[in-house]
Amino acid sequence: MTTNLLRPLVFALALLGDVLAAPEKWTKAIDAYTTADAAQPPARGGIVFIGSSSIRKWTTLAQDFPSLPVLNRGFGGSELADSVFYTDRIVLPYQPRAVVVYAGDNDLKAGKSPETIAADFKALRTTIHAALPATKIIFIGIKPSPARWAIRDHGIKANALIAADCATDEKRLIFVDTWRPMLGPDGLPRPELYIADKLHLTPAGYAVWTPLLAPLLK
Repeated sequence: MTTNLLRPLVFALALLGDVLAAPEKWTKAIDAYTTADAAQPPARGGIVFIGSSSIRKWTTLAQDFPSLPVLNRGFGGSELADSVFYTDRIVLPYQPRAVVVYAGDNDLKAGKSPETIAADFKALRTTIHAALPATKIIFIGIKPSPARWAIRDHGIKANALIAADCATDEKRLIFVDTWRPMLGPDGLPRPELYIADKLHLTPAGYAVWTPLLAPLLK
């Protein structure tokens, strides 16, 4: 085989290796949760929040839902596919009655299409329901981040596809629209809801999310 023929094969194998290895970069974060669980096992049947840093940085989760058994298992920088990969470690052991998911910002940044993001959500809910068929899955819609405003159409389409998927099983799947509540009268993201990076949320941002979720978690 000539060098010219080998190069595409080597490149393809390298890309495949990156895809297969990608979730491994979260091993340290996931291991930390496993260690915490061993030291103080969470009660089963609660509500698990998973997803990217918008979940991980929700440090007031317990205070915002004071009467509910909430558990934060977010890991920053992750994409939906990463949550699928680690479902057996961050969801299934707790046998939750509900799983709240937020992801999509990092998927958009990585160039994933709305169709791929929706397919990853379907893979996640299929994986969870295969083991926990009665568990409710609540997807927090991709937010209108100023940092991702240039690709907002992709976020809007991904949200529409996931909302349509949730509509096929309304007893177990719920889509929560955060897009409209986070826009101002000018149709732009409300600046007070975001920290300096124009991506992650301020306490005011989480204050928008909390009342949207609270009635669904009781």
